[in-house]
Amino acid sequence: MENPERKQATNPKVMAEKKSIYSEESITVLKGLEPVRQRPGMYTRTENPLHIVTEVIDNASDEAIGGYCKNIQVCLNADGSVSVEDDGRGIPVGLHPEEKVPTVEIVFTRLHAGGKFAKGGESAYAFSGGLHGVGVSVTNALSKRIEVTVWREKQVHHIAFTDGDVSEPLTSRPLSRGEKKSGTKVTVWPDAKYFDSMTIPLPELKHLLRSKAILLPGVHVELHNAKTGETETWQYEDGLRGYLSQALELASGDETVIPLFAGEHYADGENEGFAGGEGAAWIVAWTADGPLVRESFVNLIPTTAGGTHESGLRDGLFNAVRSFTDIHSLLPKGVRLLPEDVFARVSFVLSAKVLDPQFQGQIKERLNSRDAVRLVSHFVRPAFELWLHQNVEYGRKLAELVIRQAQSRMRQLQKVEKKKSSAVAVLPGKLTDCESRDISRNELFLVEGDSAGGSAKMGRDKEFQAILPLRGKVLNSWETEKDRLFANQEIHDIAVAVGVDPHGANDSPDLSGLRYGKICILSDADVDGSHIQVLLLTLFFRHFPRLIENGNIYVARPPLYRIDAPARGRKPIQKLYALDDMELAGILDKLKSEGVKDSALGISRFKGLGEMNAEQLWETTLNPDTRRLLPITFGAFTRDESTERFQMLMGKGEAAARRNWMEEHGNEAEADI
Repeated sequence: MENPERKQATNPKVMAEKKSIYSEESITVLKGLEPVRQRPGMYTRTENPLHIVTEVIDNASDEAIGGYCKNIQVCLNADGSVSVEDDGRGIPVGLHPEEKVPTVEIVFTRLHAGGKFAKGGESAYAFSGGLHGVGVSVTNALSKRIEVTVWREKQVHHIAFTDGDVSEPLTSRPLSRGEKKSGTKVTVWPDAKYFDSMTIPLPELKHLLRSKAILLPGVHVELHNAKTGETETWQYEDGLRGYLSQALELASGDETVIPLFAGEHYADGENEGFAGGEGAAWIVAWTADGPLVRESFVNLIPTTAGGTHESGLRDGLFNAVRSFTDIHSLLPKGVRLLPEDVFARVSFVLSAKVLDPQFQGQIKERLNSRDAVRLVSHFVRPAFELWLHQNVEYGRKLAELVIRQAQSRMRQLQKVEKKKSSAVAVLPGKLTDCESRDISRNELFLVEGDSAGGSAKMGRDKEFQAILPLRGKVLNSWETEKDRLFANQEIHDIAVAVGVDPHGANDSPDLSGLRYGKICILSDADVDGSHIQVLLLTLFFRHFPRLIENGNIYVARPPLYRIDAPARGRKPIQKLYALDDMELAGILDKLKSEGVKDSALGISRFKGLGEMNAEQLWETTLNPDTRRLLPITFGAFTRDESTERFQMLMGKGEAAARRNWMEEHGNEAEADI
């Protein structure tokens, strides 16, 4: 016979209603390097230890950027450790003026400590990739042991760490006869418990080191594998040109449409909006067929996921080609060029120098700095435009390739349109539609309120962005039957604008009428805005689940604050935006470390999207190159688990369960958003 007590204990609803203990003892404070060990995936890749070794290599590269290092040596030791040695200035070892401990100890044991925050003219690193201040401290946190040797100021210094803590305090001795005078050697023993595999992928490591050599002309980079006895060296004098030519294997028969276009330009400090030294070097090639090569770097850090500097290159090349075709009247009637037409057959290597780069996450795979779009485009466009007008014959060949791409795209689009039903739905009157009919490119923004809708209409790109303003809060549709949904005008307008009928999780809806590849929820960055997001996500999860499965649903993330920062050091006047209070605190801390006083800052809080002008809304939220758009997926949850969670959060009879859940997990939900 079934035990009624056991049945009650395993009832999810009863479990949710159990009282949880939430007191002062529930709050845990993680100190030192413990946050990294608790969640290593937030700070590095956990597939293998390559990234924590890369942090050490990046430090050596930063010395080379400043012109202080000519040799970088990496050794894969027989015992599984990795050594990185350079002949730079050496990490400072004296007592830190504030912390009163050796500076080298602080570098390896404290998060957010480093020599790369200050950006004034006397900064140790005017341009570097390590700006989070958690680089080698993460390496130390996830290693069983680290040994550091520093040659500096006519002495040799040694310190060692075990499990993140100092195990061998700093010792010093005079230099021996013939010993190197300056530099740093770091040997790392990664801790296996933090990584899926302890094998460092050699092809990735070699590619990284080769890239460093290419981007640092004259610097000798060496990799020695003690297990096999093999040694490889890289040193390039031809830089980006030789790299791209070799990567494309042009000698094997591939031909470029035009000669390789190379350029390099850096601000002199008088360029409006750019700091002295900021800019880019690039090499670009167009091929009619074959594989493409696309690599980009920011301050020598490989950005494998691209970012705003690549967007700037695309923008500069597109505008130059469009200007050339317009001046020479090369476009056939009815053909309109898009950036992807120019960029479709491009291979490139781009190396940008950004004084204060903002990366997406600690692993720095993607650049997020908004100013980088304008920076790179500002230097690429005039240089390429001039080159095209000086080489008109090659310019015409390139125009032919680009026009063929545009015509191919338009033919493909026509095929898709012919498959659709000829029936035309009457679209909502308040929908401001886009001009394009390319579903993969089109975007619909569901905007909170008519005021914000007005700013969005003026700030959008009318070519591919549509705006549907919503009045008030959408109905909580969790328990609404499908056949009664259209009684609500807002839901009716959303369904008609999107072009898909409501359906269930087990239905097979007709998606041929879908009118937008991206459906973006755009609401204020406050509590009410979050509530509207939840109501719309509930609608899509319950009644349009296929759109979530297909990756069509997104949440736009507008900023809550604008910070006007004065000019300081190399950096000109800036307009910075913060997503929330935490991001605002981080920006203010960083500005404070750069010597900016609170009285010199202007901080504005947006009460809503309606307070943003069209230009601000475009720059922060609508521009595909600089916005933050969050894709909505099921993540680690199954559909059934997601349904249970929605039932608890949105069901009418779940108030007690919701309250208990928020008391216990409310802070986690905030962190996961």
